[in-house]
Amino acid sequence: MRTPSRSPADGARAPGRWSRLGATGLGAWLGGLIGGFLVVGVTLMLKAGMDLVARQDTGLVVVVPLVGLGLAVLVLQGLGRSAAPARDGQPSSSPAWRTFPRDAARADISGDVVESAGQEERFPWRLAPIRAAAILATVGLGAAMGTEAPAAYLGVAAGACLGDRGQKWRRLLRPAALAGGAAGIGALMGIALVGTAFMLEIGRRRRAPLSVERVLAALIGGFIGWGIDRTFGLSLIRLVVPREPPASFVQAAVTALFIGAASGAISSVAAMAVYRAKTSRACPALRFALGGAATAATALLLARIAAPSAAVGPGGGAILWAESASAPPVTLLAVCLLRAAATTAAMAAGGCGGVFIPFLAVGDLAGRVFAPALDVGNDLAGAAGAAGGIAGGYRLPFTAAAMVLGVGGPPRATLTCLATIVVAASAGASAQAVLEKLRLLLRPKRRASSH
Repeated sequence: MRTPSRSPADGARAPGRWSRLGATGLGAWLGGLIGGFLVVGVTLMLKAGMDLVARQDTGLVVVVPLVGLGLAVLVLQGLGRSAAPARDGQPSSSPAWRTFPRDAARADISGDVVESAGQEERFPWRLAPIRAAAILATVGLGAAMGTEAPAAYLGVAAGACLGDRGQKWRRLLRPAALAGGAAGIGALMGIALVGTAFMLEIGRRRRAPLSVERVLAALIGGFIGWGIDRTFGLSLIRLVVPREPPASFVQAAVTALFIGAASGAISSVAAMAVYRAKTSRACPALRFALGGAATAATALLLARIAAPSAAVGPGGGAILWAESASAPPVTLLAVCLLRAAATTAAMAAGGCGGVFIPFLAVGDLAGRVFAPALDVGNDLAGAAGAAGGIAGGYRLPFTAAAMVLGVGGPPRATLTCLATIVVAASAGASAQAVLEKLRLLLRPKRRASSH
């Protein structure tokens, strides 16, 4: 009796798969540890700087973030250089650590994470030191930008640097970079699946495949970051936990509808403004002048309407003010809109930071506007609005859902927040579509050339 023969390809398939998974696990473990600890160290410095600025009087609250934005622009535009075209076959002589690709948005750290998704060997990790200096100047000195983009960027950079140590390390580069970013976000948020979902979902913007290796690396990185947060009791960011569930199904549905529509639409409009500010090709000096003036104006208004601490950082001070001030809905709405304007102004001025956490704060404040009218607790309104801000503004509904499930709370409150995500995602997409149509209608038509 003859035994069926196996082809060489069949015999090599399983070992090849297990070999790839082993390399993925090793790379993710190393990248997650290095990236997670790097992000934690930098974030602690950023938090210390923001806390120091938030304790100052109004004058310093206005001036210090402007100084930080100016330093960031000087670092990126003065110290940084654009890659010169090669001459006679010779590469540019500028050092790689400060040489940006031509026409690159030098403050756009999220763009590098997205553009290299699935091809992390292309990630320009040598630019991480100069961008880290700009991040410390922008976020650490209190500008209205977040710590999540720095966490993802520095985590990916650490993993890419680890894997770029020679040919033998190349197999570890992609999982190490992906896990480094997931670990950074996981440690920042204190929720493992938020780090995992963030890196996978943001990678889908570039259609990075959801392969077994990528999912495994993101999971390992997210849990390593969460483990670092739990081991050292970090609490790098404060998330609102809903304590009071809605009293009925009707109240839950109305809460999800109103808060989802408001937080999704406001954050979506803010996201469009931030994107245009980020991709502007205007002169850096002009951008800083206009964006800096808008930054100072919003800071002064926030300090007058709310408190000086409400103008500092990505929005945590504004949420703490809203929790303790018992402000009327009109004042909360004004603070919400000013916080969105402050982040847009900081980005327009040339700041280097994130918008995920600012959108979370904007959504939280938008939700609290409706709490009295809907007769729901401020904590539920804030938590639902924060999730809606992430889904509608940053377009990361699965990350928002992971955050809601990780934060916890009464089951009915959790279900209300999840329903808010669905509404906010639809409201954000609709708001963007309407604004795009208006922009096309208002754009002056070119005269047809006569020949």
